[in-house]
Amino acid sequence: MKIILACDAGMSTSIMVTKMKNVADEKDIAADIQAIPLKFLDENLEGTDVVLLGPQMKYTLEKIQTRLADHNIPVDVIDSLDYGMMRGDKILEQALRLVK
Repeated sequence: MKIILACDAGMSTSIMVTKMKNVADEKDIAADIQAIPLKFLDENLEGTDVVLLGPQMKYTLEKIQTRLADHNIPVDVIDSLDYGMMRGDKILEQALRLVK
């Protein structure tokens, strides 16, 4: 499963990627989790199963959902509390729910 975390610059989400990868490893979930700046989303879509937007990118949700509808890739915004508390387990669960 390929999960993309997209934010403005891709730096704050890189910490979250590490947290999510640790949880995925603990639960034996095969996941390729990447943090990228939103401006590079289109060139990183190949094989993507789900896109989660950083809370600061919430204003782009509808635009990104429309853009990815033809690719059948679900898009959602990461809960700001989970993001702020660096709850990698909760955000991984969110991604898994969207893919099912």
